[in-house]
Amino acid sequence: MSEEAGSAAPALCRLQLAIELRRLREAKELTASAVAKRLVVSPSKINRLEAGENGIVEPADVMALCEIYDADAELRDTLVGYATVTKTKKDWWQKRELAPVISPGFKAYLGQEAIAAAVQNYENEFIPGLLQTEAYVRSLPLRTPGLGQDENDKLVAVRMTRQEALHRSDSPLRLTAIINESVLKRRVGSAAVMREQLAHIAELATSLPNVRIQVVPFEMGAHPGMNGAFTILRFGDRSPFPPIVYLENRADAWVLRKPSETGLYDEVFTDLQAAAPGPTESVSMIQKAIEEF
Repeated sequence: MSEEAGSAAPALCRLQLAIELRRLREAKELTASAVAKRLVVSPSKINRLEAGENGIVEPADVMALCEIYDADAELRDTLVGYATVTKTKKDWWQKRELAPVISPGFKAYLGQEAIAAAVQNYENEFIPGLLQTEAYVRSLPLRTPGLGQDENDKLVAVRMTRQEALHRSDSPLRLTAIINESVLKRRVGSAAVMREQLAHIAELATSLPNVRIQVVPFEMGAHPGMNGAFTILRFGDRSPFPPIVYLENRADAWVLRKPSETGLYDEVFTDLQAAAPGPTESVSMIQKAIEEF
């Protein structure tokens, strides 16, 4: 296994496999159906591999595809290494001890967030999850019926672990967060908790070039985001994956993939970005809110 593959996370390995396998197939001017026929598998299997949807990718399948595509030895070794990682390692959210505290819908989202290049998040009730402090998280009504303190501690840890993506040394996640002013005013926990939380997001907004924060002020009146919070995930120029939209409520979470649906949220976010004050003025609003607690 190459050093590059061995050090990668399974989610990123699945992404790289999807990108390279699709590129190799298209370079040979083959359809997924034609490749499936040669491998004696269903076309849907090839499509899943190229969509990064298989949790585990068999190295033998990758080796067979590389033979069909005439991939050189170095690339073949790298891709087989990626497949091996998906069989031998688990992403952090796939750990067995976390199963009781991560819903299937959120687990699917975490898999997408891990390979996303950028996240665009509008929130009208909460500080965005990627920006929350531990004290703020513990002050939210997150407790799940039937779970003990240990399980709820794990739920908090999940939220904190997600944030590491913002600080990756290699291609940190780009976050654009648009927050309703009501989020700054609503006290979650004590005044001290809120001061710490607001200071935290102001610090991230001014110190991390990959984090951009805007605030929708009350004085804006009616605005495009009034139907509720949403998150758009984008996967980069080289990725075969189109943007997706993640939505959640108390009972469930789901993902929108159809361009006709995701395009509506893209328009809303673009309109909010244009209408809300810019990052500098928004940070001033956050700092003013700190003084009011």
